[in-house]
Amino acid sequence: MNIPLDKAELLSVLLEAILYGFSLLMFGGTIWTLLSQRSTYGVNRKMFTVACALLLISTAHLVVHIIRVMYGLILYRDTFPGGPVGYFSDVSQWTFNAKNHIYIVQTLIGDGVILYRCYVVWQSKLILIFPLMLWCSAGGTFTGIMASVTAQYSTQSGVFGGALQKWITAFWATALSTNLMATLLLIFRIWYVDYKVKKLRSYQQSQLRPILHILVDAGAIYTLTLLVALICFVSQSNGQYVVLDMVTPIISITFYMVIIRVGLAGRRSQVGSIPLGNTSLDQTLSAERRRRMQVHITTLTESKVEHGQRQPTRIASPTSSKSGQNEIKVDGGGMVLPL
Repeated sequence: MNIPLDKAELLSVLLEAILYGFSLLMFGGTIWTLLSQRSTYGVNRKMFTVACALLLISTAHLVVHIIRVMYGLILYRDTFPGGPVGYFSDVSQWTFNAKNHIYIVQTLIGDGVILYRCYVVWQSKLILIFPLMLWCSAGGTFTGIMASVTAQYSTQSGVFGGALQKWITAFWATALSTNLMATLLLIFRIWYVDYKVKKLRSYQQSQLRPILHILVDAGAIYTLTLLVALICFVSQSNGQYVVLDMVTPIISITFYMVIIRVGLAGRRSQVGSIPLGNTSLDQTLSAERRRRMQVHITTLTESKVEHGQRQPTRIASPTSSKSGQNEIKVDGGGMVLPL
């Protein structure tokens, strides 16, 4: 049984408002995490900028959504042809197009952050070729969506019809594929390095495993939300409106969650260091197997990956350096995980 469109819009704005309130609280925690070490290490300007941008975009999306619901259920309830259902089905309304523009920007920023983290962890441009192509394709489908919306102004067939349905399906699929692939690459790299150095640790507890769990949790929340939205849209259920409007605050929540939980994990970590030369992970492991090696937790060090070159790294917990990027480093793997 399909939910009526007017009820779907009302339910979606209520759920979005609840999630927005939660994301607003987490934004405060994120800013506190980023600024808590400013006197010692400086502020991670990139993550600070992204956090503020996500908050502004999600706020704009909620405001437009509230205006849209007010227009459909109150202002034009008795004057618009077809009533509230007719208004919400009309893809020519500026509120519909504004919400789409805002959502696309939020999605591209969220996926772009994951790609950036993946690039810094792998320190390789080749590994990101296909995910980056998918990310660009997701942005490209937006042009097709807008062209289809213009073409359907006269038909008012809604989103479930014509070329518009195909373009929206393509966007959902590419966005889901981009996020899933980049997240899996990021998780695999951290798991692989942790697995390789497991036998070299003088302590039993892995210092990278909490980071791995954080990324799995954040990736699972966002990926499952996109999957549900895609399924609802393909089945032509009005429930896709509810899920779609929840995605915008969820993107912010998952981004904030990683920074806050990594920051809290770093505060519980021990501090230490281990000297390593400019060697790869395999070379380091091979050399260290011939002698006893004690692995310590260092402070989170700020570094820059320039021209795709690998930098010597350490197993680390969150901190920052002069360049202003909070990152996590792992010895011998050339791996740096930005917050």
